[in-house]
Amino acid sequence: METPDLNTETVCTLITRLKEFHAKEAVAIPEPEGDWSDDWALQVLADHEDDLTYREVKIVIDDLEPDQQATLVALMWVGRGDYGEREWTEALTEATRSATSRTAEYLLSTPMVADYLAEGLATFGHRCDD
Repeated sequence: METPDLNTETVCTLITRLKEFHAKEAVAIPEPEGDWSDDWALQVLADHEDDLTYREVKIVIDDLEPDQQATLVALMWVGRGDYGEREWTEALTEATRSATSRTAEYLLSTPMVADYLAEGLATFGHRCDD
């Protein structure tokens, strides 16, 4: 079985920052309706463009190579339960196929994304030291 090729340290840093961002009182992300590439996420996140944590997370994700971004999305989907450990290749293929230039916004606008990424890591035997 193939496992994700990822830098656990980078994912753990993102998890920490995503928790910080979503813990802020002013951040209210509704459950998405429709495809994750819809513009609703951009509208919601537009209010947070000046937030330093938001910008930091966005820069880190935007600086990842496209295959690394797809790995991050697929890892989140596994952690969320959309795919199982044995479906990793399918999740990665779908994340690659569905990729857009707004991966950071998609992840930032996903409620509980930090928990999903942590669970995805745990699925493959990785964990972040808290």
